[in-house]
Amino acid sequence: MNIDDLTVGQARQLAAMFAQARQLAAMFAGQPAPAAAPHPFVGRYVICRCTGAGVHAGTLVSVNGDTAILRDSRRLWQWQARDGVALSGVAQTGLAGGKIDTSNPEIQLMGVCEIIPCSDAARESIQNAN
Repeated sequence: MNIDDLTVGQARQLAAMFAQARQLAAMFAGQPAPAAAPHPFVGRYVICRCTGAGVHAGTLVSVNGDTAILRDSRRLWQWQARDGVALSGVAQTGLAGGKIDTSNPEIQLMGVCEIIPCSDAARESIQNAN
């Protein structure tokens, strides 16, 4: 493997492996584990799909395991992407229609199984949906 040919995904995997190794080394040395790096999507507008709470869109504040906190979020009860059929289509191209809840100042979501960053066009269409 040539390090100069790594994809961004491969580099993230390596970084996660090294972070886990540092935490284990600290634990075995009796030291507190170093603080984990924030999730790379923190601060971005995202769509979160949850196993029990449905689909929400908002600004990602934090992620801890399968728990996420969103600011200025909206629940997407039903959606139709402008292009594509899945949530990734909504995240890239925005909404063509659907049933979107009112804005919620802050929400904690548990059972998050997918976090998709949104394009500016998608963010605007979700925020402006009626």
